[in-house]
Amino acid sequence: MDGETKKIGSVCVYCASSTKIDGCFVEAASELGAALAARGINVVNGAGGLGLMRVLSDSALAAGGTVTGVIPRFMVEQGWQHDGLTRMVVTEDMHERKHLMASMSDAVVALPGGCGTMEELLEIITWKQLGLYLKPIIILNVDSFYDPLLAMLGRAVERHFMRDQHRALWTVAASVGEAVDKLYSTPDWDANMRKFAAI
Repeated sequence: MDGETKKIGSVCVYCASSTKIDGCFVEAASELGAALAARGINVVNGAGGLGLMRVLSDSALAAGGTVTGVIPRFMVEQGWQHDGLTRMVVTEDMHERKHLMASMSDAVVALPGGCGTMEELLEIITWKQLGLYLKPIIILNVDSFYDPLLAMLGRAVERHFMRDQHRALWTVAASVGEAVDKLYSTPDWDANMRKFAAI
């Protein structure tokens, strides 16, 4: 399916809530929000009111786009949510949150982040390996942030913890423009590939 006919309605974006990060990451989150809005793509994120999550949401909304935030109840009780989103869904726990965010999306983009972001990214890659999520997973490697993780994934393949076919579970983009293009050009995963989950 080519980029002119592939339909991307919603994209799940994993990103950080830290406010003490370099400006290049803030700029990428802002650019991504605007770029997705320009394509009429709904942003799905963790509904956070700080850091890259807020920047991403505010940028998408300012560009006329929509944002669906998914957040567990305990975070709302802490007041961590963004109150200006198009739609906010409150879940009972983190597991429900992650499942819902994935089920709402036609693709995933991972911006740089900490443990939470990387945990979400590795979980969705695992789901794809098992045939539970078949959509594109784009790693937006701003300022080479993900190089060590990508090297580790490559090492897992080299040491036979994963198969060589599993390198296609994720796609790496160095810029927002490249990431958006790859949403359309990356083919969906074949569920039959789950047979390769076992080494």
